[in-house]
Amino acid sequence: MTQPNITVLSANISGGFESGNLYRPFSVFSVLTLTLLAMLVVATFIWNLLVLVTILRVRTFHRVPHNLVASMAISDVMVAGLVMPLSLVRELYGRRWILGRALCQVWISCDVLCCTASIWNVTAIALDRYWSITRHLEYTLKTRKRISNVMIGLTWLLSSVISLSPLFGWGETYSEDSLACQVSQEPSYTVFSTFGAFYLPLCVVLFVYWKIYKAAKFRIGSRKTNTITPMAEVIEVKEAERQPQMAFTVRHATVSFQTDGETWREQKERRAALMVGILIGVFVLCWIPFFLAELIIPLCSCDIPPVWKSVFLWLGYSNSFFNPLIYTAFNKNYNNAFRNLFSRQR
Repeated sequence: MTQPNITVLSANISGGFESGNLYRPFSVFSVLTLTLLAMLVVATFIWNLLVLVTILRVRTFHRVPHNLVASMAISDVMVAGLVMPLSLVRELYGRRWILGRALCQVWISCDVLCCTASIWNVTAIALDRYWSITRHLEYTLKTRKRISNVMIGLTWLLSSVISLSPLFGWGETYSEDSLACQVSQEPSYTVFSTFGAFYLPLCVVLFVYWKIYKAAKFRIGSRKTNTITPMAEVIEVKEAERQPQMAFTVRHATVSFQTDGETWREQKERRAALMVGILIGVFVLCWIPFFLAELIIPLCSCDIPPVWKSVFLWLGYSNSFFNPLIYTAFNKNYNNAFRNLFSRQR
């Protein structure tokens, strides 16, 4: 059964070797680039796994919003463990796929599933922060837990629908002639997948951060000096008709107060707004080049150099490395938990 595939593969490899397309001598720059990419894969996997282990071991993290962070870490661990290594193998062979059709379909499905879930998890965290800042009275712990679980379920459901659609005939992901393995280039699927995986969550997170910024600006503007200045009262006292009239004025002191420092809640909200802003900014910078190319290329029947496709793809993958760094950097509880975890290991 596998003999024809081996023959075709051998012919393709030998043909690629002779033409110089598949196997090319590695330059110093290529070796350095591949080494950095391998380090990125390992660092992404270890850092997200560390976040997951911390959430599982620390009892106080077994609640919202840490369930959203755990969902994000799971998707990013899967990106680092299932998607990025095979993508690195593809880079080693000059962006040719030599592992066959079946593994190509599995890789593309995992790629779209994990990256889409990672993007929507960022969106869910932004929404949770928005509601906790602007509706902290109505957004109780019970409500927050229920909504966060719904968002996690919808995140993985939508990601599964987008990633599994090509397996049911919506476009082709593998070309045996050119040894190409890529996301389906069917125009209708391109529009559906790019909008569902990126442009829709992009609109949501930009709207959310705009609302958070307005809420923070309103609260800063409302913190003004409060002054109470009652009117002076004049009291006249008459002792007798022939005695001179005596009058004296009682002036109440002016009372003024001003909040010089931020309250605990204001500091917490400011840090949360800053964290969400950086998380969204890095998310946009990492993914927008890739999704612009993914949307434009199939619709205009144009192409860009393969090296730029790889740059855009790995820039998107790097978002899975930055996500846990950004979130834990603004959360002192994670920093303390990390220190305790390493101190116990010693």
